[in-house]
Amino acid sequence: MHVKIQQILDTTKTRIRAFEPEIRPGGMPECMQRRDFLSAVADARAEGRVPVIAEVKPASPGKAFREILPGDAARLAWEMEEAGAVAISVLTEPEVFRGSLENLEAVRRTVCLPVLRKDFIIDRLQLEETQSDLILLIAGILGENLLDFVDLALKKGFEPLVEVHNAEELELALDTPARVIGINNRNLETLEISLETTEKLAPLVREHDRKNGIDHVIVSESGIRGTDDVCRVIDAGADAVLVGSVIMENESVFEKTKELVQSLAWRC
Repeated sequence: MHVKIQQILDTTKTRIRAFEPEIRPGGMPECMQRRDFLSAVADARAEGRVPVIAEVKPASPGKAFREILPGDAARLAWEMEEAGAVAISVLTEPEVFRGSLENLEAVRRTVCLPVLRKDFIIDRLQLEETQSDLILLIAGILGENLLDFVDLALKKGFEPLVEVHNAEELELALDTPARVIGINNRNLETLEISLETTEKLAPLVREHDRKNGIDHVIVSESGIRGTDDVCRVIDAGADAVLVGSVIMENESVFEKTKELVQSLAWRC
């Protein structure tokens, strides 16, 4: 694991220990119905739109985009929704990515879209912290514990988005009941990015689904800078894309999100 990723994992462990007594009841209460991500993706594709998960991302390792307080997060998410995104991803890791649970909660109160909590989930207590529709589970970090975390997430009402980077991690993911597979084009060992990762792994998911009568939703993550990249991963077999940095770098979050959503139309 790259030193920056290990740093995040170490600070996450420390934070969990420090705040364990203050954990708030999370999961999905009966009064708050989970928003259907799979239907949102299907509807967008049927209308010729690219299913874009737009990300509220204050920073990435080594680069800060902007300070985002809960009110800012809500405004940005609203712009993303208006631009046609199918879901909103919210970074909640506070040290390196400068996210927060408060941002996540503000976004989910503001938009009608499914909301993904994007963090480094390593402890069951994190599934008790707050409410979201989807939750990121990283196969390369959870390893053999992945199935237990997927089962627990489903039990608590989350839609797990299981992230993989190679064939071994994909095999772990496909052995779980998760319906959403995220292919991270970033190597967590080197932090290098290549869209070839989606091109290699998406066909493996499709072949598995064909043999087993399953239909996973494939999300291509990281390294998507514009419409050409979107078309490339969609052509490779991705159903949706998760985009953060290039949206946050843009002067208009609305216009950049809209451009990505309409990528297939621009190509035509």
